[in-house]
Amino acid sequence: MDLSIQALVMGLVQGLTEFIPVSSSGHLVLVPWLFGWKDPFIDSVAFTVVLHMGTLLALLVYFWRDWVKLIPAGLATIRDRSFKGDPDRKMAFLLVVATIPAVLVGPVFESKFEELVREPARIALMLCIGAAILWLADRWGSKEREMDSISFREAFGIGVAQTIALVPGISRSGISISAGLFMGLNREAAARFSFLMATPVIGGAGLWEARKFLTHEAGPNPELNVILIGFVAAAVSGLLAIRFLLAFLRRQSVNAFVVYRVVAAVVVVIVLLSPHGA
Repeated sequence: MDLSIQALVMGLVQGLTEFIPVSSSGHLVLVPWLFGWKDPFIDSVAFTVVLHMGTLLALLVYFWRDWVKLIPAGLATIRDRSFKGDPDRKMAFLLVVATIPAVLVGPVFESKFEELVREPARIALMLCIGAAILWLADRWGSKEREMDSISFREAFGIGVAQTIALVPGISRSGISISAGLFMGLNREAAARFSFLMATPVIGGAGLWEARKFLTHEAGPNPELNVILIGFVAAAVSGLLAIRFLLAFLRRQSVNAFVVYRVVAAVVVVIVLLSPHGA
């Protein structure tokens, strides 16, 4: 298949699954496997960085109004050494606290986790485990709290939960939304905090992986048009996914995503047992 089409498909997959709680890292392994794509660029660090920068752009476009308030509020807090009862000041530092676990754990363990769980069978298992966690969180959480009620301890806990998403198949948005639900946040508040928290995490992860360009570890570099196709597809589909999920969770439960994860896992097992999988 033409590399441009592969880049388009992978960009769409990344953008949609980065924010919808079904695991982007798992899908980025499973889609080339299912279609039999063998191009080294599609599985390279270089392409992963491009796709993550696309989803980062989606976050910045959707939440730019939030960041225009949060960044100055955070700087004012440092200057004054006080929140002064300003919810934006508190939220800025809640996001800082939530990001700390990813900063500490990600650079050390990300490659190790991905190497351990990149096989389709293991990803299928993680999809089911993530589905169970999401279902239980939605069932047990009170869903009565708003985002501004989060404490610093809870923000750190959501950040710790997010590090589990280093395992392909778990889902960054899925596990952080689940943590918020377990703490009693309503569905939209849990998703919104997850997305705001993801902005520095995805940006930092992209920069961390981009360093490999300097050490020539990033893999092959294709034509610019292929890079642009993946980037734009990830950005546009990511923006649509954010809009969709926040609107969806105002009215519906997470059950549709739980069912999708289980069905996807079953499909992987069926393919593994078929001649294609063998």
